[in-house]
Amino acid sequence: MTSLALHEEDNTCVSNPLDLVEQVISANEWLYDRRSDAELAAEAQGKWCDYGLFFCWSGEISVMHFSAAFDMKAPPKARGVLYELLAKANERLWIGHFGLDEETGMPVYRHSMLLRGAHAAAAESIEDLIDIAMTECERFFPAFQFALWGGKSADAALDAAMLECAGEA
Repeated sequence: MTSLALHEEDNTCVSNPLDLVEQVISANEWLYDRRSDAELAAEAQGKWCDYGLFFCWSGEISVMHFSAAFDMKAPPKARGVLYELLAKANERLWIGHFGLDEETGMPVYRHSMLLRGAHAAAAESIEDLIDIAMTECERFFPAFQFALWGGKSADAALDAAMLECAGEA
């Protein structure tokens, strides 16, 4: 991900963190749509699929909600194993959580940033938020594939996806 260095000359506060998100997204040359002052949607290319990024700002409670949706849909009959897999994957996360969008059947990574009392959102925090989300999505994507289309149990899918290779070929 491209790092964005922002310098504030006059010490002013960025009142809407989506302005900063827009700058970070633009610096990465990702497609995006600033739907309103409260919503921004973008698309980021990953190794396994494209991810739909969505940012929502609530000035009333000073929270920015973020989600990254996978470009895959879970058929209704496979959702039981997927729910179990999501719970097991969430146990391995430090930040954010995985869920399932009930309407679309898409696995989604979600996280919210509390900004109450903060002078402003920092570009580094936005970059870290996106980087962590993309890293976790890429890390767990194979497990979702194994469970949804490989017919594996949640445990077997996680074991296969989390296999660490060691040594040299």
